Amino acid sequence: MRMLHPQLLADNVPLHAEQRLLILNSAADPFVQVAARQLSRGRIILAEDNVSALEQAYAVPARSQLQHIPFHEYTRETSPNTIDVAVMNLLYQPSKAWIYYGLEAARYALKPGGRLYVTGAKDRGILSIARRMREYFGNLETVEISKGWRVVAAEKTAETPVPAEPPAWPQREVFAGGELDEGTRLLLDSLEVYVTDVALDLGCGAGYIGMHIAERARKGSVTLVDASLAAVALAQQQLQAKGLTNAQALPSDATSAVSGQRFSLIATNPPFHVWGVNTKAIGERFIRESARLLNHRRGRFYLVANRFLKYEPVLEECFEEVQEVGGNSRYKVLRATSPVRPGRRVEREEELTQLYKKGWR
Repeated sequence: MRMLHPQLLADNVPLHAEQRLLILNSAADPFVQVAARQLSRGRIILAEDNVSALEQAYAVPARSQLQHIPFHEYTRETSPNTIDVAVMNLLYQPSKAWIYYGLEAARYALKPGGRLYVTGAKDRGILSIARRMREYFGNLETVEISKGWRVVAAEKTAETPVPAEPPAWPQREVFAGGELDEGTRLLLDSLEVYVTDVALDLGCGAGYIGMHIAERARKGSVTLVDASLAAVALAQQQLQAKGLTNAQALPSDATSAVSGQRFSLIATNPPFHVWGVNTKAIGERFIRESARLLNHRRGRFYLVANRFLKYEPVLEECFEEVQEVGGNSRYKVLRATSPVRPGRRVEREEELTQLYKKGWR
């Protein structure tokens, strides 16, 4: 998949100094920096879900022009007909449910005469999204086509059909209807929880792993973290609904929110899709950061992953003992113990290099 040239939106989205611009779950796009320089007397509203993208956006010099509203709360927390221009990049959207909500939010937010610009590649569904935009707004313009990417725009007019009620966040569609996925179920089947565990559910999603641990670690505590504000909100709701007072959910870029703490148990089902591409980067980051936070005595780190994802080399670099403790033909559950102390990391890497050269594993 081709990455978006940073100038594509900048070259095709006209802005005026006093306008109000809505960025729909695309705060990581370089266009935010360009817009911040142009809207000298305006306002940029970041309807953003991802805390890492949000931190990146707030690194711009003109950060005083930025205002953040969680993406899933945007239509609930704001008034209609207040935005001049809205922008969404399909690259940053986890699924079509997020995209459709973004289109509905734009139709709700834009003033009459306001325009929504959406950019994306053909393999990210820009053509079908363009058709949906025409359905929502009653019009569509193809603004630019460049190297497989398009910028399309729709204008809110007097004829644009607007629902009587603000669009609601599609929680059920976003979180798979509250169903437990197969990988997480296998992880829970293999998870050993002590009643006094101080545990971390890393990349918690809807919170099923953390809730499972909290129900068993009654004399301990559980912290659930995720980069998605919508996921954290849902996890916290579920904890409260179950009366689990020994657990809390926090927004966090990996382990940043708990970097000063130590845990006896860390469990994760890390995402391996980033912007539509399979990657081990997030899982490998989770492994390395977990090794620094795990207690050396009795500490256990559990990870579930598809079998084709080879996390074992990084696990063996960061932990003295790594075992497969569960799974099936599609998934594996790995347990790692005895984190390698920071001073021994280089020595450990050299040991593993020699073992691999001898045909180990």
